Amino acid sequence: MGTGRTGRSTAAVTTAEHGWEQFFRYGPYGLLGLATVVSAMSADLIMSRTGMYVAGALVPVALMLQLWWSRIRHRPAGRSWASVYFVVRTVLAFVLTWTNPFFSMFALLGYFDAARLLSRRTARVGMLATAVTMAGSQCGSGFPPDTLMNWTAFGILLALHSTLVLVFAQLDTRQAEQARTQLDTIDELESANARLEQALAENAGLHAQLLVQAREAGVADERSRLAAEIHDTIAQGLTGIIAQLQVVTSTAESDPALARVHLDRAAALARHSLGEARRSVSNLVPAALAHDDLPEALGKTVASWSERTGVRAECTVTGTAEPLHDEVGSTLLRIAEEALSNVGRHSGATRVGVTLSFMGDEVTLDVRDDGCGFDPVALPPYRGSDGFGLGGMRARAERMAGAVVVESEPGNGAAVCARVPLVPQR
Repeated sequence: MGTGRTGRSTAAVTTAEHGWEQFFRYGPYGLLGLATVVSAMSADLIMSRTGMYVAGALVPVALMLQLWWSRIRHRPAGRSWASVYFVVRTVLAFVLTWTNPFFSMFALLGYFDAARLLSRRTARVGMLATAVTMAGSQCGSGFPPDTLMNWTAFGILLALHSTLVLVFAQLDTRQAEQARTQLDTIDELESANARLEQALAENAGLHAQLLVQAREAGVADERSRLAAEIHDTIAQGLTGIIAQLQVVTSTAESDPALARVHLDRAAALARHSLGEARRSVSNLVPAALAHDDLPEALGKTVASWSERTGVRAECTVTGTAEPLHDEVGSTLLRIAEEALSNVGRHSGATRVGVTLSFMGDEVTLDVRDDGCGFDPVALPPYRGSDGFGLGGMRARAERMAGAVVVESEPGNGAAVCARVPLVPQR
């Protein structure tokens, strides 16, 4: 639960920081544009001709300043220019607000980014300077105040803005302290998570044993199922074949047509029984592992395949070889046999490399060829018949909590990589 809360807190902080980043990136342009439009609409009512000329000259300057800052703000030298940018922008906003109070919308930025652009000591001074501009824009006559009443309003508004600046600065300081406390809490939670992960790693051996026991129980169930299937399908099919052939023997001379009918039936039963046999025995342990460990059996399999096909093939073993559980060795050897079979039937390769790698807690098998290659996406889906195929290899690996990855392009060969957990022989 601590990890969940930490993740949600981190996500919330990241979302808030992203929102502020977008504001500081685009907000100045939006506020300057809005202030310019509103000031232009009210120019005839509250601006002198001189003020119009001044505003017309300074708005492009403010825009150029903002474009310049947008280019350097994330560069290493940007931090050293941050105070210059803030001071120049504040002066421009003050003068523009002098010409038209509506330009205070642009000056408002000083409240938001003073703490980001200035040091902790000068940030309050920057916000107080912004408060002067905001109070002047709200006193009723703009800069400078015309009457004693306007001056009084200016003083009251300046005091109000200054008080708000100090209050929010204090709140910002407290928020920074809370953020530091939150970061410390997150660090403590991460440390606790690290200790938890260490405890889980210590239990990995027990988990592997439980996996083997569960696998062995599944194997026992599967063997019982196979026995029942052999009895109900293959044995009955063979009985039917014998019966049909007996009829053929007894009628071959007297009634050839009838004998042909029964012979066709026997052939159909044989084909059906062959399909049933292939389906039933597809998960049996390879005979090659009966007397050899996986590296030796794999080397013999590759050598035999190379001699039979005439394709140059090499088998390499990396890492420290360990005796593997029968199911792990069987899975990898079956995948290697099917991959080599596919190479021989389809790729037209002249060279094949097979690598068996022992990598700590997992074993990987790589079969690479320099054949014609293919598009893995264009392959038909695995249907569990007519051999294993790539889909069958993936299914074998997934039953061992592993995976098979295929990399290939037309004309550039193919690579099949199988990865399964290393479960040692007990």
